[in-house]
Amino acid sequence: MKTKKQDYSHLSPSQPIGIFDSGVGGLTVAKEIKRLLPHEDLIYFGDTKHLPYGEKSKEAIIEYSTKITNFLLQQNCKAIVIACNTATANALNEVMQSVAGKVPVIDVINPVAEKVSYEIHNNVGVIATKATVNSGLYKKSIRKHNKWIKVDELATPLLVPAIEEGFKNHPITHAIIYNYLSNSKLKNIETLILGCTHYPLLIDEIKQYYGNRVRVIDSPNIVANHLKIILDKYNLLNDNNPKPNYHFYLSDLTKNFEKISKKFFGKTIDLELKVL
Repeated sequence: MKTKKQDYSHLSPSQPIGIFDSGVGGLTVAKEIKRLLPHEDLIYFGDTKHLPYGEKSKEAIIEYSTKITNFLLQQNCKAIVIACNTATANALNEVMQSVAGKVPVIDVINPVAEKVSYEIHNNVGVIATKATVNSGLYKKSIRKHNKWIKVDELATPLLVPAIEEGFKNHPITHAIIYNYLSNSKLKNIETLILGCTHYPLLIDEIKQYYGNRVRVIDSPNIVANHLKIILDKYNLLNDNNPKPNYHFYLSDLTKNFEKISKKFFGKTIDLELKVL
């Protein structure tokens, strides 16, 4: 059976890109999109009221993700970026059903898995939330492209709360990182995928633990590049917008989100409370 050819001719390059995550983690993806696509308007939804997603049931994650997706569609977004590994692992199919082919959907697992599959990687480690690890999606996605790669996944549930509480470059975070990365599951890895968009906020500390022994994958950069390719393919790139607008919606206003978002996007950002 032939797959239906995507038709996005009803969309315009001037429409914004919609991005969502459970909290601040998706800002690592949004920042890369801003850097790579400097003329695009962005609408970001941080579901801070329900974080961390990694401890929630699959049914709850699906409910949150589809509600946010529908909200972003109502905001006239031309593409949806699921900037959350847990939402991707548990609700990607349901998000696709909600979108019903109206706009492209970009997730944060499949582009990374595909890139890793076609590069020189033998033993790959993945650290992620419990819900992402339980889904097994990283292993499935990588081995779909290259069945010879060994993939070991480790749930690291304490990292997201530590990041959301602002414990970056802190003895607490150092202790958590050391405890997780010294786990025997990750003993022989050559490459580490940060399987949660929060984790790049700790990338310097993670690299410090490994020195040069392990390659740490920059997932936000891969996802932003994949988005650019998709938008270019369908003639949806905006290259004529000298003053792009960045709008942030939160389901709960938090000090840490305000602090990190201002660091990434400057002091003029617009934070708006939106409970769905």
